[in-house]
Amino acid sequence: MPQILVNRTGRDDVDWEGFASALNQLVVEKAAARIEACKTQVVRGEDVAVGTDVDDHGIVHVTIGLLAGRSDETKAALTEAVVDLLRKFVEPQDGYRTHVSAEVRDLDPSYSKAEF
Repeated sequence: MPQILVNRTGRDDVDWEGFASALNQLVVEKAAARIEACKTQVVRGEDVAVGTDVDDHGIVHVTIGLLAGRSDETKAALTEAVVDLLRKFVEPQDGYRTHVSAEVRDLDPSYSKAEF
């Protein structure tokens, strides 16, 4: 915990490893997580549609799963900070629109983990 998933399309010009590292640090600062507990995956999707438009759009959506107990205010502050961080890493491109979003959710009580 935290379990972080970055779903993205396009934008191979972005330093996604740098973003993941900065995102982990942000989660530590905003949600009182331990840095060594942050696990972030960046997954690239191939196809995108925004409305009926399938060209010239990219999507980046960050989902952060935390153990229950953070306040709604903490979660909202974290998602706002994630969107701000995305603005720093995903710069505008002429003729291309990138849609960014973030959410924080509580991990289900059935969550379990192990290391091998």
